[in-house]
Amino acid sequence: MKKKQPKAVSRDIDFLYEIGTMRNFDRQWVQHFGMKCATNLEHSFRVAFIALILARKEGVKDEEKILKMALVHDIAETRTGDLGYIQKVYATANEEQAATDLFANTILGDLHTTTLHEYEARTSIEAKIVKDADNLDIDIELKELEERGSLLPKKLKMNRKLVRDKKLYTKSAKAMWDAIQKSNVSNWHLYSNKWHKIPTAGL
Repeated sequence: MKKKQPKAVSRDIDFLYEIGTMRNFDRQWVQHFGMKCATNLEHSFRVAFIALILARKEGVKDEEKILKMALVHDIAETRTGDLGYIQKVYATANEEQAATDLFANTILGDLHTTTLHEYEARTSIEAKIVKDADNLDIDIELKELEERGSLLPKKLKMNRKLVRDKKLYTKSAKAMWDAIQKSNVSNWHLYSNKWHKIPTAGL
């Protein structure tokens, strides 16, 4: 017998608890790295900022749509889990059904029927930008993992170059990929600390 949900429980509140669980699981490639990787929640947070940067570089004005897409681009994985690049050869997740059930009877249903569907279709410039951001976050994290001592990022270099050349949609994304490869993970704090910013530091 199917258990009925208590009427007093708001589906909007259920939704918030559910998306909170995105902080609890890493993306599947932790299997290959054998070290702590970003959670789905952390991944989505940075994807939003990458997408905003790309949108401005591409002259795309609808930043609200960009942010909404970034927020929901992996949201079905609260129910399907994340399939890595090996799992996807053998398994297919029913993300459409997962998203349907996740958003059912919430006030945010349009994020599924419009925003998420548009993202998955990849026909609009906003959808292409968010997908580019989704891919570029991988390359940024690979640099971070390499900084922590992993040898795998160098072994994945050819695969990531294929993504750069064949999978990225925008010129701005390709330019950012090139810049990421030349970047220093530690620059942001090496030149923004007290020794450079406060003349009297250490005296």
